[in-house]
Amino acid sequence: MEIRDGQVFRSANHEGSASREDEPVNPGELAVARIPTDAHNLPLIVLTVLAVIFVLDWAQTVFIPLVLGLVVSYALSPLVRQLQKWHVPRAIGAALLLLGIVGGVGALGYSLQDQATGMIETLPDAAQKLREAVRKEWGTPQGAMEKVQKAAEQIEHAASETAAPTTVVPRGVTRVQIEEPRLKIRDYLWDGTIGVLSFMTLAVMVLFLTYFLMVSGDTFRRKLVKLSGPTLGRKKDTVQMLNEISAQVQRYLLVQVMTSVFVGIAIWLAFLWIGLEHAAVWGVAAAILNLVPYLGPILITGGTALVAFLQFGSMSMALTVAGISVIINGLEGFLLTPWLTGRASRMNPVVVFVGILFWGWLWGAWGLLLGMPIMMAVKAVCDHVDEFNSVGELMGV
Repeated sequence: MEIRDGQVFRSANHEGSASREDEPVNPGELAVARIPTDAHNLPLIVLTVLAVIFVLDWAQTVFIPLVLGLVVSYALSPLVRQLQKWHVPRAIGAALLLLGIVGGVGALGYSLQDQATGMIETLPDAAQKLREAVRKEWGTPQGAMEKVQKAAEQIEHAASETAAPTTVVPRGVTRVQIEEPRLKIRDYLWDGTIGVLSFMTLAVMVLFLTYFLMVSGDTFRRKLVKLSGPTLGRKKDTVQMLNEISAQVQRYLLVQVMTSVFVGIAIWLAFLWIGLEHAAVWGVAAAILNLVPYLGPILITGGTALVAFLQFGSMSMALTVAGISVIINGLEGFLLTPWLTGRASRMNPVVVFVGILFWGWLWGAWGLLLGMPIMMAVKAVCDHVDEFNSVGELMGV
């Protein structure tokens, strides 16, 4: 094609053909030729993404234990390999590790049982202190809430009488009004029992799945490499991708464990020095919630500030405790974690925040916990697949 005098011409001179004048190209044909072929696949890509989201939501009872088992197996695989070097069979080493973790968690819970029970027993008194403190700080009259509630009931009663006509009751018929109980203790107990059983079932499933994954070793890795394609280049790309996923997830989990331990010990010592009650329980809670990005530190800061306000009865002490939590979590989030993680495995903070929101919306609390490892695996895949390199670049720093 040639451009002459602002018009596009198609050359008609070809080898083995007679020479004739060039033919002008139709502008509509030229416009169609400029449309990339990938644009036609956009509706299919959107439908595929929506279908994947629907399946992940619909089958979350299957995917959540699977992802949890994969993450825990990635974390414990180096220890299993080390035990194997010490001539400990893989099956026995995996079983010993899982039994040790379960036993350690049980021992920690048993040692903190008295403090946790004491904290639960003080909840009614804490609620009463909070009510009195709010009235004292804000100058709320003793019967203000009762007056507001009584006025609201009168307004609702007047509105119902105005909106609905009075029903005429025939003679000899007694009007009966059924009142539902305000609080159904049996329903709450049943819901709590179902929740505990569901959590125990999930824990057992994750333990068994983790054990089988650790025992299998590199079996699935070799199968994925074999299924990746016949060419040597495709197999090498698959091996590099799997190694990068394993390295990044293991580094992330190691950093999370180390920083959680640091946060838990620092908060425990700081609260113990101040004199806050049940400091050990708050230290363990801070270490556990530190695994949940963004939301965990916020919950710890708000909870400890409220407890300090109820215990000391002073807003300055509540702000002091909240400030300690913010400083410790800030040092961990802005200095310690980036230094331990390194620039190679860091991700864009905006992408991380949006991804955490998405997985939290999709899977709830489990999504907040598993969102970061999933996004790291997705980034590693996108970095090694040419069609998704732009997505990997977008997710990176």
